[in-house]
Amino acid sequence: MHEELNNFTRNEVWTPEGKPKGARVIGTKWVFRNKQDDEGNIVRNKARLVAKVYSQVEGIDFGDTFAPVARLEAIRFLLAYATHHDMKLYQMDVKSAFLNGYINELVYVEQPPGFEDPNNPNHVYRLSKALYGLKQAPRAWYERLREFLIEKGFKIGQVDTTLFTKKTDDDLFVCQVYVDDIIFGSTNEDQCKEFGKTMAKEFEMSMIGELTFFLGFQIKQLKEGTFIY
Repeated sequence: MHEELNNFTRNEVWTPEGKPKGARVIGTKWVFRNKQDDEGNIVRNKARLVAKVYSQVEGIDFGDTFAPVARLEAIRFLLAYATHHDMKLYQMDVKSAFLNGYINELVYVEQPPGFEDPNNPNHVYRLSKALYGLKQAPRAWYERLREFLIEKGFKIGQVDTTLFTKKTDDDLFVCQVYVDDIIFGSTNEDQCKEFGKTMAKEFEMSMIGELTFFLGFQIKQLKEGTFIY
């Protein structure tokens, strides 16, 4: 829980203020879960502070909520394409991804349960960035990531807007986004290393490594081909 709140501070997610008269304040709650590896072993215990989504009202607390998500068929196509071009795929997990997305609406949330300020018990937090549970959080994160990748010379897919590509001379780099999970690969291995460094400088990463487990599938990339279990 302390680690989660430290992420809020590092990402400058919110600002404490006295509750404005007549302002709507969204409640918050803690959600706990265990993160597992591809063999089902618990590798990390996570605590996440989320907004009580059921208390949001459309047109008041949020507007557009749309954010594209890669379809399973697109992931399968990318695996086949990478195998055909002898391209190894990697994956990265952006830590607290939604906390990176800026929001346009004026949103206030309650103080975290168990971490109320005893000196200012009636204060609330004004959000600058998206909080997990907010309706607009996926959209805000996708827009932040999209703008960053386009700045770095990537082109967004015309059919699949979760696919980003970048061509350098004869080398092709592909990047597929599934919420806060990113799959990437290149015909030039050095570009993968450079991409990992670039992303780590901009966003806090919790994992960068070879693609082995994704959306419930175990994936093995071998010389003989790519196998999905």
